[in-house]
Amino acid sequence: MQLQWLNYHHLLYFWMVAREGSIAAAGRELLVAEPTISGQVKELERFFGEKLFVRSGRRLVLTEMGKVVFDYAGDIFSLGRQMLDTVRQRPTDRPLRLSVGVTDAMPKLVARRLLAPAMHGPPRVELTCHEDTLDKLLVDLSTFRLDLVLSDAPVGGGVKLKSHSHLLGESGVSFFAAPALARRLQGKFPASIADADLLLPTEETALRRALDQWFRSRSLRPRVVASIEDSALLKTFGQAGLGVFPAPTVVEKEVCRQYQVKMVGRTSEVRERFYAVTVDRKLRHPAVVAICDGAKGAFHVAPAATPPR
Repeated sequence: MQLQWLNYHHLLYFWMVAREGSIAAAGRELLVAEPTISGQVKELERFFGEKLFVRSGRRLVLTEMGKVVFDYAGDIFSLGRQMLDTVRQRPTDRPLRLSVGVTDAMPKLVARRLLAPAMHGPPRVELTCHEDTLDKLLVDLSTFRLDLVLSDAPVGGGVKLKSHSHLLGESGVSFFAAPALARRLQGKFPASIADADLLLPTEETALRRALDQWFRSRSLRPRVVASIEDSALLKTFGQAGLGVFPAPTVVEKEVCRQYQVKMVGRTSEVRERFYAVTVDRKLRHPAVVAICDGAKGAFHVAPAATPPR
């Protein structure tokens, strides 16, 4: 019996086109010219003797057989990643590579705390961190450029990527201000910030939506003077005295120390959650396992309170 060998380059190009919805989008992700991708997909169709796509307007839509091949391709590339993870766990003089994506809205002090267990080995780890939006990081995760994405929100159901969001922990929210501003806001919290200038994350973040709902429930109408995507930049604005800003209570001490600010008040009614997003449900990379295991003891949170006068 003659063996038939599947060309996995053809399969990868097909899988990317199916996931991205067009040859042009797949080309941008793979950094490959469109004619090359188109030719590889046609070669795969000839190999199978089946049409895998039909055109619908400007988009390519999977045929029924295309859907079957797409599902198998996802499993094949997932197994390939598991194989790489297994090989990397073999004893070696080289450090274990760990590539992590951190979303813009993810508090960097929380990310540092979550990543610490991986850095304290064994095994010895060489860490690479990338910061971007969740959508862009998920693309790199799906093509195995990243081992893990740290996010303040789980992956939504509408995302095509086969992924799993592992809840690492949650925290209440504290509010901070530069010392001079904090002194002026001393009083019963949260009424003390009712007329304050606020620095908040942007509206598409989970924390901003939760805060807006909490303000409404408390009949608070603070002035939002800036919406800032990057969590570190948000704290830098607060450090400069430009307004009151929120951060997870779990890193309250670190925020006060690093940015020389004072805590104005805290609430447990607003919860910020943190997730590890991976391709596979079962965690195999030893550094990723260490991060998830270490998170279990990293979220001891103080009860809601107003700071002493």
